[in-house]
Amino acid sequence: MFKLIGKTIVTAALPYANYNLHLGHLRSTYIPADIYVRYLRLKGEHAIYICATDEHGTPITIMAEREGKTPKEVVDKYHAADVADLQVMGCSFDYFGRTTIPVHYSLTQEFFSRLLERGYIYEAQIEQLYCTKDGRFLPDRFVEGVCPHCHGAARGDLCENCGRYLKSTELEEPRCAICGEKPVVRETKHWFFRLSAMSEFLKGWIESNEGLSANVRNYALQWIKDGLTDWCITRDMNWGIPVPLVAAQNKVIYVWFDAPIGYVSNTIEWAKKEGEPETWRTYWQDSGSRIVHFIGKDIIYHHTLFWPAMLHGRGDYNLPTCIIGGEYLTLEGKKMSKSRNWMVEISDYTKRFEPDPLRYYLTVVSPLNRDADFSWEEFVRKNNDELADILGNFIHRSLMFTYQFYEGRVPEPGANPPLGLLEKRNETAKKVSELLEHFEFQRALREVVDLAAEGNRYLNETEPWKKRKSDPEEASQALYLSDQLVKSLSILLAPFMPFSAEKLWKTLNLPLSVHEQHWESVTEELRPGHKINRPVPLFRKVDLKEVAKPS
Repeated sequence: MFKLIGKTIVTAALPYANYNLHLGHLRSTYIPADIYVRYLRLKGEHAIYICATDEHGTPITIMAEREGKTPKEVVDKYHAADVADLQVMGCSFDYFGRTTIPVHYSLTQEFFSRLLERGYIYEAQIEQLYCTKDGRFLPDRFVEGVCPHCHGAARGDLCENCGRYLKSTELEEPRCAICGEKPVVRETKHWFFRLSAMSEFLKGWIESNEGLSANVRNYALQWIKDGLTDWCITRDMNWGIPVPLVAAQNKVIYVWFDAPIGYVSNTIEWAKKEGEPETWRTYWQDSGSRIVHFIGKDIIYHHTLFWPAMLHGRGDYNLPTCIIGGEYLTLEGKKMSKSRNWMVEISDYTKRFEPDPLRYYLTVVSPLNRDADFSWEEFVRKNNDELADILGNFIHRSLMFTYQFYEGRVPEPGANPPLGLLEKRNETAKKVSELLEHFEFQRALREVVDLAAEGNRYLNETEPWKKRKSDPEEASQALYLSDQLVKSLSILLAPFMPFSAEKLWKTLNLPLSVHEQHWESVTEELRPGHKINRPVPLFRKVDLKEVAKPS
């Protein structure tokens, strides 16, 4: 899709800090982003992976009030949980921060002021629901009621049943989410971003940008066709970033204005950590760099319309180069739901199983631009039939035969080794590279597994365990070629299954880390006579009885 150019920032959507992450988040966003950035590093790209917890907004405030905590206590808890979950799954962030850091506050206020100066923000009087019992206006989720369109349960800014964005005053049978009282309508002053003025710019940018996945482009263009409306970007709350205006006392900036700025503010924090505080500009302001956003389907609107419009209106930041939108993950055919206890949180999984089989399953089960389903039975099948029986079986047989028959040393290739297997390896490395650069993660991983299957077929045909005495040269040749394939697989697997790839690299007794290698070293020879360590099975089989289905 794009030639690699030396500077890429990869971001993953900021997880909201009032819930534990589940498998759907991994599948849509964090694992695809990690695969991509690991591949870029292997290609020699200066790629950084930035993320943070999104720590403002009404859901956090509501949770804090209901639990008798401060919002800071809530976000501290979930920030720590998210860091732990994503770390154990191998997400290789260069920096994972927060949106409650000082630089984020100052940068968000600077964005607001700059857009206000340039005429993209204006103030207006609006009607809003007000709770007389609690003595406050009720923004967003502080209001619950009935959707006027589908008549399903809705909150003040969105109907989760039909997906429509709403104004709180549109709700039928409104009530305060805290005390349950029926609110009244009152006037209040707020500030709006002129999104409607950006329609032509956004349409042209979306249509000309090859870096938007097809689903992202189609959703965004449909919203433009339906007509963009200006966004209210302030809220009557205490928890959040204060609006930098004297006339806006007790108002904060809307969370969806400040959240994407978190990509930039946390890049600034990363640069400080690296001891080069101005380096962040090479990614966000200098020409010749790429910005790649990985997001979930539910926030395409914010990243393809609102965020580019903010950047364009400001005028001195680069626009996103690529936006990849991962579709939804269901569980056993049903939508995940915390209230119905129908979901698998990351921590539920990692208590029982290693991370790489899950990374494998969530990648190979479906293309990223289509909805996928997580099934425990299918997870077990793919783990056993594909990881253990195809990939693991070929690797273990090759290395174990080498260890047993050749004292753990890579055997000699012989005078005229057949080159078909290595040609297949070279073709696969090229194909996988092309697919990863086009964000086709499922197809890329399938190519790697197919290469291992080819290795299995080769071993079965040559039977070196039988011929080591009757035809030692052919046996030596067969295992030499198989060992080359194993070494290549360790690098090809590194973006997808980093723990298994590193374990294999160490078994091969190779220096440094597999993640410090170069993609082109896939085709470098594992020299005859090189001593390997005693191999152990890379993947274990799982019994269906081991899995714990949600109750």
